[in-house]
Amino acid sequence: MSTTTRLCWLDLREATSRDAIVEEALHQGIDGLVAAHPSELADLPPSIDRVLLSEEPVAPGTDLGVADVVVAPMTPAERRALRAAHPDVRFGVYVDVADAPTLEDACVAASTEDLTVIRFRDPTKIPLEIVLAAADACDGSVVTMAGDLEEAQIIYTVLEHGSDGVALRARAVGEATALRAAALGGSDPVKLDELRVVRTTHVGLGERACIDTCSYLGLDEGILVGSTSKGQVLCVSETHPLPYMPTRPFRVNAGAIHSYTLGENGRTRYLSELRAGDRVTAVRTDGSTRLVTVGRVKIESRPLISIDAESSDGRAVNLILQHDWHVRVLGPGAEVLNSTELRPGHIVLGHLPTADRHVGYPIREFCREQ
Repeated sequence: MSTTTRLCWLDLREATSRDAIVEEALHQGIDGLVAAHPSELADLPPSIDRVLLSEEPVAPGTDLGVADVVVAPMTPAERRALRAAHPDVRFGVYVDVADAPTLEDACVAASTEDLTVIRFRDPTKIPLEIVLAAADACDGSVVTMAGDLEEAQIIYTVLEHGSDGVALRARAVGEATALRAAALGGSDPVKLDELRVVRTTHVGLGERACIDTCSYLGLDEGILVGSTSKGQVLCVSETHPLPYMPTRPFRVNAGAIHSYTLGENGRTRYLSELRAGDRVTAVRTDGSTRLVTVGRVKIESRPLISIDAESSDGRAVNLILQHDWHVRVLGPGAEVLNSTELRPGHIVLGHLPTADRHVGYPIREFCREQ
């Protein structure tokens, strides 16, 4: 399989709001728009791949119009003939998988062809897993057809790395934006800053939240947590060895329940409002991120410690955590720092958003947090 950026195609063959969908697709940088007839591609600009998809073989003398990519059932000999007749067009093989023989056809095409577009008749993703496994060491691209956005999101994650691309059946405005977000993983890098600890204070009993995710988190990975929307500290998962208890690399002992963390699309979430099935942003010490799914949130009463830190330009950050040695944050170079041993002068990693927030969304308005 190809390791390039995942392809995003919108299938316009059943679109009812075509003009609006096309406008959004162009704005979002969608890679290709799919049509059944050359005439349906004529008004599309050359800045996007104009994809002609036929479920029947295409003869070499067929008028392809302005198509940049043509996908159809074809043998290698038919593909060579089409390339000779249309040297400026990229050709891909279309396979409709409905049974074991057609699944084998898809595996052969995916492992030998430059481009394979596959429709799977059954809802199970086992056939797609088999195709992706067959094509794992190959250079071609596999584009899988999806009936809706939920299926597109699943296709992008099958066997972890997912299909090289998705052709989503377009029905409404907004789907191009959501498809692009799904292809990118929905999570942008964040800028991490070095924050100097200025004070730690035992603040008594309160409720803290442990965020148990559905993913193994890395040694240098955690979630950003803070008492205000404009400053968070990187709290590490329980991946590192602890006395008296096994590691729980899926868990972040995250902070007091009032705290913010980053969810999807840059929106902040209160730790207290997270539920099973929500997604939060996991962050590594190099600033790279990914979305992970919450499996459980454990809220319990524990002694709390308040950590005050500041940036090099004087911006204040506060984090309130469970007052216990095994609750940890990350410093430069992925240094693991036990929260109860932090002292003035210690350096921790954090994030300093500039926008104020309303119900978690960035907003330009006056807002003071203290």
